[in-house]
Amino acid sequence: MSQDDDLPGDPVCYADMLVGGFVVDQETFRDVSRFRKSERSRLYEKRKGLTSTERAVKTAALIDQLRPVLEAVDYQRISLYWPIRGEPDLRPLMTELCNSGRTVLLPVVLEKQTPLVFRPWQPGCKMVRGLWNIPVPEEGSSQVPEVVIAPLVGVDAHFYRLGNGGGYYDRTLASLPAKPLTIGIGFAFCSLNSIFPMPWDVPMDKVVLDTGPLEVEPGK
Repeated sequence: MSQDDDLPGDPVCYADMLVGGFVVDQETFRDVSRFRKSERSRLYEKRKGLTSTERAVKTAALIDQLRPVLEAVDYQRISLYWPIRGEPDLRPLMTELCNSGRTVLLPVVLEKQTPLVFRPWQPGCKMVRGLWNIPVPEEGSSQVPEVVIAPLVGVDAHFYRLGNGGGYYDRTLASLPAKPLTIGIGFAFCSLNSIFPMPWDVPMDKVVLDTGPLEVEPGK
């Protein structure tokens, strides 16, 4: 979701000092947004700097670390993502999950500043270009995932996720009738001390990197 605004998905109303319905100090919001934009650019460059061999090795290791997490419970509806900007390419795992009888879902933006919907994906299904030119399944009834796997640009010690900045995952998780298990995934260099979470930021339940799951629990 290729935004760079660090918004919760709603327009900023500086007149009332409201962001996403929360009262936020304007100077704090500005400083945090600048910090995140800088860190996002730095981490994008680190991902871009990986050779194709390094990326393949790290992605294979990440899939090996993620597979047992998904096998620990009999999850049937699992949302993943279509890789952009050098994100780990989990499409081999998506095919594995489909072959094992799981329902693989991909997030779809129907309109800007609205929650994501999740459409079923399987190998060979018809794809179209969605917003920001990201391929999405052309058809299929939306489903509610039991697990949402979200790519990390960065992640901090309390599992708060630095994403692409559009606020889509935060907005979507807040809108679902029941919160799914959320798993942030990325390469080891995405770890940060803090992203300086704002009131609308939703921490991941688990974080899995190519070097293994992070052990620090949210709020500790």
